[in-house]
Amino acid sequence: MDARQNDRVRTQVRAAYGKVAEGAGACSVGCCGTEGAGSLALGYTPEDLASVPEGADLGLGCGNPQAIAALQAGETVLDLGSGAGFDCFLAARRVGRSGRVIGVDMTPEMVVKARDNARRVQIGNVEFRLGEIEHLPVPDASVDAVISNCVINLSPDKPAVFREAFRVLKPGGRLAISDVVATRSIPPEFAASVEALTGCVAGAAQIDEMRALLAGAGFDGVKIEPREDSQAIVRRCLPGAEDFLTSARIEARKPAGADCCRPSCCT
Repeated sequence: MDARQNDRVRTQVRAAYGKVAEGAGACSVGCCGTEGAGSLALGYTPEDLASVPEGADLGLGCGNPQAIAALQAGETVLDLGSGAGFDCFLAARRVGRSGRVIGVDMTPEMVVKARDNARRVQIGNVEFRLGEIEHLPVPDASVDAVISNCVINLSPDKPAVFREAFRVLKPGGRLAISDVVATRSIPPEFAASVEALTGCVAGAAQIDEMRALLAGAGFDGVKIEPREDSQAIVRRCLPGAEDFLTSARIEARKPAGADCCRPSCCT
């Protein structure tokens, strides 16, 4: 895509998720029925759901990045596309008061909602920043882990997302995301649909492409594991998409020997 096309995609996504933040519900972007009990099916626990502020779980995920991130006390965590803060609040519990969690989202309404959620329950080790995941408002080599839940598929410039994730990670830092990936080419009728784009369908990369993008950004130890139980979730988002789409657990690491923010320094 050229710059104008990228901007159009971002405008469409921002508008759709702004409506969700204002109360339209996940069904307005295609992903219906994943909040609450649906989040349990994604791997979250009842304790997880009970521990976050009311309104933080908007039902927009396709997995549980917390399950693969192995977060530790004292770590700094960055959530790409943090929405109303659901995964950020869970990460804040795991890293404790000595840790820190940063959520970045490009939708102003989402950032306002997340900040209000944090203020209501007085969670002090979380902050939310307005910004694009292709241009992160985060310093170089400053975070231990990058997480994300069903957001990178929405980006029109995925190489930039992974380059930025690599830049902000400390050497040895890790990427742990849940996202949708394509198991084959996306049919034209879906690829051209705005509903399919904002519903986390049309923008999904194929598995081999995702692996190449991560390697190209400088990551090693890349693992992409499709969830065999994700068809029902994908079907709820957009009927028919389960024939070529699946949710996947995606992991990678910034090499421990990387002493700068460019992939070329790690070769």
